[in-house]
Amino acid sequence: MLLGLCACATSAAAVERLTGQEIRQLFEGNTVAGRYNNGLPFSEYHHQDGRATGHNRHVTNTDACWTTTDDAVCYYYGPHETRRTYCFAVERSGTLYVLKTYRTGRINGIATVQQGDPEKHTDKAPSWHCDGLISNAPPAMSPRVASR
Repeated sequence: MLLGLCACATSAAAVERLTGQEIRQLFEGNTVAGRYNNGLPFSEYHHQDGRATGHNRHVTNTDACWTTTDDAVCYYYGPHETRRTYCFAVERSGTLYVLKTYRTGRINGIATVQQGDPEKHTDKAPSWHCDGLISNAPPAMSPRVASR
């Protein structure tokens, strides 16, 4: 189903790969929601301070953070010692966004961007802050550093 959506989207409009700055402008202060390639949902509100409140696969985020590199968006989950990092190139096709695993180019999910926080993720989220690696990262952080 997901690949069918992607195929329809790519035939209807030209695909445009976004830069990190374009991703930041699009995601910051908005909710990115969609489905992973296995069909499970995700929905995250992207705070200006680097937090990503919401859920992945029906699991509520309790420590998620986000940032951008020159050409990708990266998410960090877990404490510093056991942190999991995921980076994605983002391609736009009309109103759909294709998230591709940065290293392999494999489609990870399809999403839309909703203005603001319509699902009220912020109201339901526990309190946390993103450490310096995320919240103070320069916009042009090296993808090599982000993928560690």
